[in-house]
Amino acid sequence: MHIHILGICGTFMGGVAALAKAAGHRVTGADSNVYPPMSVQLEELGIEVTQGFEAAQLDLKPDCVVVGNVMRRGLPVVEALLDSGLPYTSGPEWLATHVLADRWVLAVAGTHGKTSTSSMLAWILEHAGLDPGFLIGGVPVGFGRSARLGSSPFFVVEADEYDTAFFDKRSKFVHYHPRTLVLNNLEFDHADIFPDLDAIKRQFHHLLRTVPGSGCVVSKMDDDNLEAVLEMGCWTPVERFSSHDGAPWRCRLAPGLGFDLVHPDERVTQVKWSLTGQHNAENGVAAMLAARHAGVPLDSAVEALEAFEGVRRRMELRGEVSGVRVYDDFAHHPTAIRVTLEGLRREVVGGRIIAVLEPRSNTMRMGIHRDTLGPALAAADEALLLRPPGLEWEMDKLADQSVTPTRVFGDLDQLQDRLVSDLRSGDHVVIMSNGAFGGLHASLLAALAAIGSQS
Repeated sequence: MHIHILGICGTFMGGVAALAKAAGHRVTGADSNVYPPMSVQLEELGIEVTQGFEAAQLDLKPDCVVVGNVMRRGLPVVEALLDSGLPYTSGPEWLATHVLADRWVLAVAGTHGKTSTSSMLAWILEHAGLDPGFLIGGVPVGFGRSARLGSSPFFVVEADEYDTAFFDKRSKFVHYHPRTLVLNNLEFDHADIFPDLDAIKRQFHHLLRTVPGSGCVVSKMDDDNLEAVLEMGCWTPVERFSSHDGAPWRCRLAPGLGFDLVHPDERVTQVKWSLTGQHNAENGVAAMLAARHAGVPLDSAVEALEAFEGVRRRMELRGEVSGVRVYDDFAHHPTAIRVTLEGLRREVVGGRIIAVLEPRSNTMRMGIHRDTLGPALAAADEALLLRPPGLEWEMDKLADQSVTPTRVFGDLDQLQDRLVSDLRSGDHVVIMSNGAFGGLHASLLAALAAIGSQS
């Protein structure tokens, strides 16, 4: 079968493409914006990608068109598709029908930490010899790809609450029918499609309705929004975890890098690993408990997490030049920004943390988080912000009100020049964006190397 994927370079749709290719289908696709790591993955798979959304690409006469949620009415290829009579479906529906049917689905949902937790969970199952399939919105370093079919019944999927397609406005995750469900946290996000927090809670409740009574829900205990969702109705046993006393499964940071998991019987399981921050420890606990439902003992999960190498674009160290360390982090929400910087602050002794942020997501552009973005940068010593096109609020006011010294730039080259002139040995530069940030990571490291070679 020939499958043509519209919006193929998104992390989810790129994963669908990889799964379809592995299943033996001919796969082609199209997108308007192509950048790593997904562009690299598609190239390595030998998948032909057309730039743009013109109608002519349908001359390929595919057997089925899989439509990503980036597509909208009015685009030439969408109008041509509807006129053509060609079969079409959404990415989540294709995944549910052709991959997830008859499999034990382990889904990870929440506003933050989905990619990291899904990656940890897949890695734990892999370490246990279960050869899971997975589709993750990032690239786990240990796997080197965002998706694979796997040979076992187990399949890990990052369960996104964003809408499915222009013709299906349900959240993606309602298609997946998980047996094991992780609920990491819940905050207001995606203001471009959800009018308020209650609308998101309703979608999470719809997800809960699909989990069987013989399944398991792993939920963070001290999240009031998740508790409200559970109170709407839950027909599945719930394992609750938290970093606070009173939780059935308690997570606490240990001295140095690592965390302790206190069991219901008060036994302690210790994990020593390379990741920083309370948020990553909680992600690890959620993954351990989900894997435990699939039959993986905690001791095996500990061994796996201690060998876990992280996820690309999740506090990924891109390089170090002249004592300056440059990280890439996929940031899209003030809470994620705050916990990432606080986690690094816990580990950095004597060096500065420079936060470089592009508020690029639809919700950020709309200004929904403008009052909480400044406080989220508090753990940094300095912040440099790039004003993206289409911003609907005045970033300069944020800079004036922020407790962290903050500068706003309208030009990427000017931002990089300021960084290069100001950085010194011992600094940690955290570049945060849900896009490519114009290749700043590589160009900054190259500029620093050029200066070093001249000195």
